[in-house]
Amino acid sequence: LDELLKPIWHAFTALDLDKSGKVSKSQLKVLSHNLCTVMRIPHDPVALEEHFKHDDVGPVSTQGYMPYLNKFILDKVQDNFDRQDFNRMCWTLCARKNLNRTHLLISDEDAFKIWCIFNFLSEEKYPLAIVTEEIEYFLRKLTEAMGGSWVEERFEDYKLELSIKQQSLSAWELITLVGTGTFSKGVDRQTLSMGITEVFHELILDVFKQGYMMKKGHKRKNWTERWFLLRPNSMSYYVSEDLAEKKGDIVLNANCCVESLPDKEGKKCLFYVKCSDKSYEINASDKKRKQEWIQAIQMCLSLMQLGRTVPHRESLQKRRDLRQKQQGEQEELELRMRELQTANENKQHQLEALRKKLEEAAANAAEEERRLLQTQTEQQDRYRMDLEREKMVRQEMEEQVAQKSSELEQYLQRVHELEDMYHRLKDALEDEKRARQDEETVRRLQARLLEEEAIKRAELEQIHLHQQRAISETEVEKQELRKEGTAKENALQAAMLQLEQLEKERQVALEQYQEVVQKLEDAANNTRTWKHKVAHHEGLVRLVQPGSKGPQKITNWGPASFTEAELSLREKDWQERKNQAAENQ
Repeated sequence: LDELLKPIWHAFTALDLDKSGKVSKSQLKVLSHNLCTVMRIPHDPVALEEHFKHDDVGPVSTQGYMPYLNKFILDKVQDNFDRQDFNRMCWTLCARKNLNRTHLLISDEDAFKIWCIFNFLSEEKYPLAIVTEEIEYFLRKLTEAMGGSWVEERFEDYKLELSIKQQSLSAWELITLVGTGTFSKGVDRQTLSMGITEVFHELILDVFKQGYMMKKGHKRKNWTERWFLLRPNSMSYYVSEDLAEKKGDIVLNANCCVESLPDKEGKKCLFYVKCSDKSYEINASDKKRKQEWIQAIQMCLSLMQLGRTVPHRESLQKRRDLRQKQQGEQEELELRMRELQTANENKQHQLEALRKKLEEAAANAAEEERRLLQTQTEQQDRYRMDLEREKMVRQEMEEQVAQKSSELEQYLQRVHELEDMYHRLKDALEDEKRARQDEETVRRLQARLLEEEAIKRAELEQIHLHQQRAISETEVEKQELRKEGTAKENALQAAMLQLEQLEKERQVALEQYQEVVQKLEDAANNTRTWKHKVAHHEGLVRLVQPGSKGPQKITNWGPASFTEAELSLREKDWQERKNQAAENQ
């Protein structure tokens, strides 16, 4: 109802030719009849006369017309009429009087769309006006729709200029601002008109998205290009973008869904909208537009499931709530400022009264000071005589004080000397006490050392006895060791003789080994020759070859002097003799 009241307010004010705030009853009859016609409400011509029968014949103000409007028209409104026809009827009444077409670069149709946008964005206060924040929102939307970039500095300059005159614009001032190209310099008329239309579709017709796409038919299964309009609860498609011929609607509800389709039938960028009764296959021009359409439809379905309105209406309400909050805070601040100003004025009055009292007190104080000065002069004479007497008494007292001071200094000197003697005596007693403690400690230490010395002396005597017995036993062992040493020397000489004999045998065995190696090489050469011959004549015959020519066992006596078993036996025998000799030693 608030959105309907704004166009009606424009129509009512247009009928107020002398701007007195009142309209004649005949004109209100025509306005009421037109409203009932476009809003599809049964019109009762007698109701207006009955409503104003107690008034004079004169014109009626808006306050007098509003009860009739609410009771006989707005309370009967249902959502079964064309909102744009209603807006055009109100626009026709008010544009004839208020629209100045001089210097406008836009058509009447574009001006009508700006007027509708103004009614949507304006504050719900009368007379209607649009604040600077909403002006910036609309101009930013318009610039983006025209494909331009928003220049914040230009609008800031305009905002400063606007704030000097007023804080808002009327509908006709907004039309003049856009129509004269103040914020669209360098843009042709067609682009400006298309931008206004796009913003009008988004804000007034609640169009989320629009554009050409291919749609597959349900009967003939052919693909036809259509102009699609996506609204919160429906997706309409037309023959062309002028919306002259409507071909159908896709009703969106909570049971609908939108999904992407794979490429088929030579068509790419396909998706379909699935409803409860049927599905619609649609082909976008490219992948980007396909994704944009899918996201837009999904957003409509999400808003419908959450029970929310379109985003731009929510943002408008949030901005209005914020402005109301700021206005409330501003009014509260102004109230506090007025209270502070009142308190300040009260303080000023109090200070003025206090100043007068201070002036009176200063005059009284001056008189009192004069009397006091006279009294003080008399007292000074008496005080002078008293001071002379006191001066003489003071001199006598100073002499006594000087004498007492000398006696006090002598007494203090004696006290200091006694204190020094006391401290020295105290230090001597402390030294004596520490010396006695040290003496007692040394005495205890000496006693402990004597006890330890007696214990160690007994232990040394026991050790001496053990050493005597060990020396006697060692003499016997020495004699036995000498005998064993002699026997071991004889055995060592015999072993040296055997070693020399073994060395000679090793040399002989080495010479024999070299002869055998030479013979083996000769035999190998002969065998190799015969092998080639036999292999040439008989390919399947293999000769017996000598064993592996791997590295031979090398010992201290030369290569191949002993077998592995003999060498192990000799090493074992030598180790046993070594262990026996170590035990004898």
